[in-house]
Amino acid sequence: MDYFSIEPPYHRPVLRRAVLSENGGEYTENGVYKRGECVRFELLLPRATAPTDVSMYIWLESGGESHKYQLDRLYFERDMDVFAVTVEMNALAGSFGLETGLFYFGFDFYSQGEKVRVIQSLDDGLPEFCYDDRGDGAFALTVYDRKYPAPTDWYGGIIYHAFVDRFAKSGKCTPKPYAVMNDDWYGGEPQYPEYPGAFVANDMFFGGDLWGIREKLDYLESLGVTAIYLSPVFDAHSNHKYDTGDFEKVDSMFGGEEALKSLIDSAKKRGIAVIMDGVFNHTGSDSKYFNQNGTYDCLGAYQSEKSEYYKWFSFGETHDEYASWWGIKILPRVNSRDPDYINYINGKGGIINKYTSMGVSGWRLDVVDELSDEFVDALTERVYASAAESGRTPIVFGEVWEDASCKIAYGQRRRYFQGRQLDSVMNYPVRSALIEYMRNGDEKALIWALHTIWEHYPKETIHSLMNLLGTHDTMRIITALAGDSPDGYTNAELLKQRMTPEQRKNGERLVKLAYLINATIPGIPSIYYGDEIGMEGYSDPFNRMPFPWGRENESMLAHYRAVGKLRRENSVYRDGELSLCRFDIGGFLMFGRTDGTKTLYTAVNRGTNAVSVSADGAELLYYVGEVTSSGDGTVTLGRDSGAVIKTAPGVKIKVN
Repeated sequence: MDYFSIEPPYHRPVLRRAVLSENGGEYTENGVYKRGECVRFELLLPRATAPTDVSMYIWLESGGESHKYQLDRLYFERDMDVFAVTVEMNALAGSFGLETGLFYFGFDFYSQGEKVRVIQSLDDGLPEFCYDDRGDGAFALTVYDRKYPAPTDWYGGIIYHAFVDRFAKSGKCTPKPYAVMNDDWYGGEPQYPEYPGAFVANDMFFGGDLWGIREKLDYLESLGVTAIYLSPVFDAHSNHKYDTGDFEKVDSMFGGEEALKSLIDSAKKRGIAVIMDGVFNHTGSDSKYFNQNGTYDCLGAYQSEKSEYYKWFSFGETHDEYASWWGIKILPRVNSRDPDYINYINGKGGIINKYTSMGVSGWRLDVVDELSDEFVDALTERVYASAAESGRTPIVFGEVWEDASCKIAYGQRRRYFQGRQLDSVMNYPVRSALIEYMRNGDEKALIWALHTIWEHYPKETIHSLMNLLGTHDTMRIITALAGDSPDGYTNAELLKQRMTPEQRKNGERLVKLAYLINATIPGIPSIYYGDEIGMEGYSDPFNRMPFPWGRENESMLAHYRAVGKLRRENSVYRDGELSLCRFDIGGFLMFGRTDGTKTLYTAVNRGTNAVSVSADGAELLYYVGEVTSSGDGTVTLGRDSGAVIKTAPGVKIKVN
């Protein structure tokens, strides 16, 4: 990236990082480095500050003593003095007695006898001067040692998240005796709790199944889908299957193993992989492992201490006192440190092996921050070992709602990205910032979120991020962007709540812009079933209604298909570098992706005034909303419009 392609803030310091090699150095804004790499840190300070004694301090994430590195003055560049120091990552980690780890760093120098610190601005992520003793603003640095191959086969794809009971039904599966069947696919009302947190049986089914998904592969292929992320399919009592009854079986109401294998094989012929939802932190109370209801013909942990599963669970003085997920008694929590449980799931003849041998290529780990490091290590190792035997390229995602690079769960700093665990995570931080931008027109939070992810995550993680606008745990994206707030409504009212025609019109426009951004930032866009046709609804269960086949919003669907085609035709969206453009134009967002041969800029205008983007040889590839191209390299975006603009690398962009 050319750091001076956009007018720089000369009154502020500039931090540059270059990973050194035999051919010189390659600048990057990424702050995650392999153990064997040498990194040159360059700090550019305005000559007017007359900087002396420039130092860099690095400390371990847990605090303690910092290590000091003196920077040498190299030369001056555009009225900036350039200072630099080279740090060898092995030596850095070793100096703290580690092989890998999360570190933080900052700088200070003297200006006319006064000590000045250089920290990261919490407003825009850029370096700034600090003249007080605030403790925030440190830069992150991660040293990692990736044990497994990068999941490059997944780069540039599109994930489709199918909630099995509600996506498509074949009519081939027999309901279980207790199942309450709702035959009104288009207008049926789901079960819902009287109030959030109240009990709901979740035994009402609409009849969707794996055979039904198989029948819709043409539709998924038209969206550019390269992977289907299934909601849980293990045998379970509920319609959502997050209360596993038997890991060893695929639920018969979804078609059993035959349907799963048929889906996997048929999808593979189209270049579409299958991702399973691994719910391993808890089981159902009505399961072969716990067997509270006596449903299963085996001795469950609830029934006796003699059960082979007893030590998987944590009981109090009685069997009615046991640890459960968030206090929900129908979801007893499993001790994921138990060696027998780890082996049952991750051993050579275990659950992971069973499904990878069937052709499953990816796993999404539910509430991964509640699983032990020992369990996640073992699962990742087994996924990659099984894949190596089958010749498939695997991937392991984790459900993390925060910045996963520095996640603390239950008082423990997690090491997801240090090389032995997750390939990537669900990108909730960018989703939250993207919704804020779409609703309020404030681009700053989104720029900050994109900057943070690019700086904090390994490149392998960044390019395989599950970029989502909605999931089974969130409001439908169109509702989140343009609907009324759910605050003050009862669940009975939310069931009936619908967007007004004006809200729908506004929501459709905003969803198109949101997906354009989501599909062109680094990572893999994930479509929650029905978002691409404007399904609306508040949170669970109102975001889990059946897909209205034959009643699709054709305009939105055409947009999703066109963006899928754009991704397929431009390899820059596989692993192209990210460059964030910063302008003082309220509501205007612009970022580039480059692969060395071309740069594709995504520009979105949520401001009130039109914005023009000009560059020599610029070409308009795709747009949504009121966008015009003059033919001389100028593209003008009206309000609530977006465009993808192609230029040669390094071409200066002008915006006004």
